[in-house]
This record gives sequence, C-alpha cells and structure tokens, in this order.
Amino acid sequence: MIRTAESVTPNHPDKICDRISDAILTEALRQDPESRVAIETMGGHNTIVVMGEMTTNAYININEIVKQIVGDKYGVLNNIVKQSNEIANGVDTGGAGDQGIMIGYACDENHEMIPHELYLARSLCKYIYYGYEEDGKTQVTIEDGKVTKVVASFCNVPSGILKAKVNQWCDAQGVDAELYINPAGDWEQGGFDADTGLTGRKLACDNYGPRIPIGGGAFSGKDPSKVDRSAAYMARYLAVKYLNKNNAKEVFVQLSYAIGVKDPMQATAIVDGIGMQIIEDCSPNAIIKELKLKEQDYSVVAEWGSFGNGFIWG
Repeated sequence: MIRTAESVTPNHPDKICDRISDAILTEALRQDPESRVAIETMGGHNTIVVMGEMTTNAYININEIVKQIVGDKYGVLNNIVKQSNEIANGVDTGGAGDQGIMIGYACDENHEMIPHELYLARSLCKYIYYGYEEDGKTQVTIEDGKVTKVVASFCNVPSGILKAKVNQWCDAQGVDAELYINPAGDWEQGGFDADTGLTGRKLACDNYGPRIPIGGGAFSGKDPSKVDRSAAYMARYLAVKYLNKNNAKEVFVQLSYAIGVKDPMQATAIVDGIGMQIIEDCSPNAIIKELKLKEQDYSVVAEWGSFGNGFIWG
C-alpha cells in the first residue's frame, strides 16, 4: 500500500487567502457573535480581492485586516453584500445554512489521530517553516508503513540548507528516504508575487489528506451556521470521541444536511468497520454551543488545517 500527502505553509498563496477570510470572520464574530459571514479572498500580483456576504453589526476594516496579514504593498478591492434573505429565513429558525455532506475521521496512527502520511508531511512542513517562515510545501510518501520519498520546496531557502534541515527531521523521525529538495531548482519569488491564491483551494490539507473522502465544502471565511464548517468539526469531534470510547483503530463519521432543516439527513459512524447511528444532537445550534464555535480564532485554524492541531473538536 502506497500513500502520499502534502502540507503547505501559512505563507502559501492559497493559505494566505484562507487566513484573510478567516481573520475577517473572526473579527466579525468578536464584535457581533450573531454575524453571518461567507467571505472569499483571491490574491495575486499586487492585488487582493475580498468578496462575499456579511450580515453583522460589527465594523470591519477590510484593508486593515489584510495589511496585518500581508503588509501594505497590495491593492485591496472588496465587494461585500448582505446575506440573502431567503437563506437567512432558513438559518434564523435554527436550520442548516446549506445542504451538504461532512466527513469526520480519526485513527490510532499517531497522537494527532490523523492519517500518518499527512501527520508526517505537516510535521516536516512546520519544522522547516518555523525556521524560515516562507512560502513552501512538503510531501511524504509511505509504502507498507515505511517512508520512502520526501519532497520539500521552499522559497528563499537554498537547496543545501533545505536538505540539511530535511535530513535533521528525517534523523529525528528515524526516516531513510529518497529526498527531492527544491526539485525544480532554488526559487526566490513566492507567495502572491509568483502565483495567485484562493480561499478554500487546499481542501485535502485542511481535512485528512487524499486518503479520506471529503464532503466537498471549504471551511475558511464561513461562520458556523454554515454546516460545511461546523458539521465537519462536529464530525471530527465525534470521530475522536468514538475512537477513544471504543479503543478503536479507525472511525468514519458522516453527517448530511438539507438547507433550512435543523436535524441532519444522516448521522452515522463506522467504528472499525461496524456501522452505528449517532445519537448526539447534531443540529447547527447544538454544534455551535458544544464546540464554542463563536469564540474561535479562525485565522489560526486556517494556518495548518482544521484537524489534529489541538482544537476543541480534535
């Protein structure tokens, strides 16, 4: 069995966009916990565009939030309108903000309870990033439980230095693998100077890597009335809970919703291959209360992915 996963740094262009969207959300909820927010950010080549819907009593200085994250060298355009009244009608009664399917997962492969290839790729990415804080990516391939290939591409980190850093990590992990270090050559132009970024484009990194199915919805920029986010966090919370409760090896949780309807269409768990119904209250309001989703700093959540990083949902 061969498995591969990647991780990207908080200064990758897509992750910068996630962080901007989630910083706007966090500020809106800080001032007005009842804010309804659905913000998308696109950035690249001297311009950042912020667009979406927001219904709130908060005053949000979009330009200042963007500046705090990326500095002041970018032009900022924004086009934000109020949430559709037709959507609000369903949410105001406690219903889900949209239809969708959310997958939760937990396993016993490491202390973060995520697939091991993702755990290692993220571990390496963090190890390099906290020394250089650049745009970068890592990728780890595991074959039959052994790490066989490691990829690291980092802006403004020469290959010799980067290889030494990766070797340090490999030695600490007991890994002996083929290394691919800046495989396209050293590079000095990264972030928005080299590429465009977009909110929600790193779904596999934000979830569990490519091994585990993804419901489809992105997280960043969405307030917790959107079950794309809140129910995905609840599904992970329940997966961790059932893994620990049953001393299991692997748990899948699936929640699905209809827009404007409080209770899920499906709420099931598969614990080591055995299916069971979930009896916990998985209505949006119950999830928001259980996981304190109006009190989170979502810009931090956006940096490294939503699962296995010590959040209340696991």
